[in-house]
Amino acid sequence: MVDKLERSGLYYPNKIGRIYLMALEEVMGTNGIKAVLNLAKVSHLIGNYPPNNLSREFDFADFGAIGAAIEEMYGPRGGRGLALRAGRASFAQGLSEFGSVVGASELAFKVIPLGTKVKVGLKAMAETFTKFSDQHSEVTEADDYFVYTIYKCPVCWGRTSDRPTCYGAVGILQEGLRWVSGGKDFRVEESACHAMGDENCVFHIYKEPLN
Repeated sequence: MVDKLERSGLYYPNKIGRIYLMALEEVMGTNGIKAVLNLAKVSHLIGNYPPNNLSREFDFADFGAIGAAIEEMYGPRGGRGLALRAGRASFAQGLSEFGSVVGASELAFKVIPLGTKVKVGLKAMAETFTKFSDQHSEVTEADDYFVYTIYKCPVCWGRTSDRPTCYGAVGILQEGLRWVSGGKDFRVEESACHAMGDENCVFHIYKEPLN
């Protein structure tokens, strides 16, 4: 049973909440999203997605509860697959629009080397979430991979787990990298998760593409 979470006081803009709910509906169908929203105790969102604006009103607690409900309804394996697909669909459905705001879709960006594209693209995604929401993100670099850190992660907000749970974030990163690289896939692994007791959620994005 998913408990109703206390308000976090931290918010995504309505637009991101709307995109994510539309992506979930795309991957699990109308009845599926209704069942998940009921289980997450956010039934007020059924047929009433947030407006398409940048007002910060979509509470992290609701986002985390939806993720917990997906896993409870579909099991760890099924929930993981749906969250990954929803994350990818979120980027494809509209998060890529934010790229133009931070300059990621400029013509010059199309002709720079792949490694630079990945680095610039990851930083653009981190800057987008930091600028438009209460989710602060940053990117650093190691020898073989980039390190993408989310502070105050909404994906696992209010959850506890013995394994990483932020598959929605993994999906967004995967699809974002596919977009900036012109169709290449990259290995993205969550190495630390707040739901497991870690301080922050940390993702390793390996520099060599899988294809």
